[in-house]
Amino acid sequence: MTDRAEPSAYVRLAIAQASGLLPSDRPDAEVIKLNSNENPYPPSPRALAALRSIGGESLRRYPDAFADEFRRAVSAELDVPPDWILVTNGGDALIDLLVRACTDRDRPIVFPDPTYPLYGHLAPLQESRAIPVPFLPSLDLDAAKFAANFPLERLVEQRGALTFVANPNSPTGHVLPLATLRQLAENVAGILAIDEAYIDFTDAKSAIELVREFDNAIVLRTLSKGYGLAGLRLGFGVANPALLAELWKVRPVYAIDAISARVGAAAIADRVYKVARVRSICQTRDGFAKFLADRGFAVWPSGGNFLLVRPPERFGSARSLHEALRARQIWVRHYDSSRLKDKLRVTIGTEAQMSQVLGAIDAISKST
Repeated sequence: MTDRAEPSAYVRLAIAQASGLLPSDRPDAEVIKLNSNENPYPPSPRALAALRSIGGESLRRYPDAFADEFRRAVSAELDVPPDWILVTNGGDALIDLLVRACTDRDRPIVFPDPTYPLYGHLAPLQESRAIPVPFLPSLDLDAAKFAANFPLERLVEQRGALTFVANPNSPTGHVLPLATLRQLAENVAGILAIDEAYIDFTDAKSAIELVREFDNAIVLRTLSKGYGLAGLRLGFGVANPALLAELWKVRPVYAIDAISARVGAAAIADRVYKVARVRSICQTRDGFAKFLADRGFAVWPSGGNFLLVRPPERFGSARSLHEALRARQIWVRHYDSSRLKDKLRVTIGTEAQMSQVLGAIDAISKST
């Protein structure tokens, strides 16, 4: 047998030198899984009925490349024309399309830091530069101070070909006012991508109106969070059709399968169910935040289905509390980065699940 080169020799240097972005842990046993910002409630009954209605003929044939059934449902819900909507295989696929279409060695990606790690991860794969701009002056607990100190000018100064802003932001939970996003759209050099994955969990106004004002703005949405369909992998972007036409050039033609389009359309149409479940999550989130604050935790204001928290010193460290909860079959998220290592991000589960978490935290506190 002849000698073969290392597998890394067969791929581009940028790929060989990159590290893979690993998903959050998945349990092998029954646990309270609060590390991935998943919706704890089942999808809409109408979505499940749509899933059961899928017949063999729908699977035999190629799907509608434009996912028009789904686009019509989104159009009715958001009051935007169907041709202003680009459907993708989850929000992550749209992020990837934007990076591939807009960036290269001379066209960097800019984003506030900390935020969703996929933005920065994709940059070197495209041989682009990732330019993280730290929040100023810190991750402030006060929402008004955070908005006032948002590094808008420094984001603009980087002249990114593509600027990502998650609103609400993960993992911090902060929400920016529409006026700040409008200033960004007016002043960035390239595309402003506003990632509204968690928009359902806040009263803040969506930035969709900005896409009507600015041809360089695109709003990203997903059905993974508010609609409880993370396993379906369905997302979409809202933007001027001229911009979407450019993104279509790098999108696989049959990117959306027939099952996702049918189920997603039914979920979008069942607004009453989605709103009720989101309201329950927000009520549980706010009650959990008060519980933690009463016990000395620093709790960041959140517009998402999660909380960023810093445990008091009696727990030893955020990592120690993370491991103590893990030993009790409760999984939350801990980060190794310098700005987040003293904090935990906790997804909001059902009322019953969060009651178990509260009991576990009290028990751990008594044992320290």
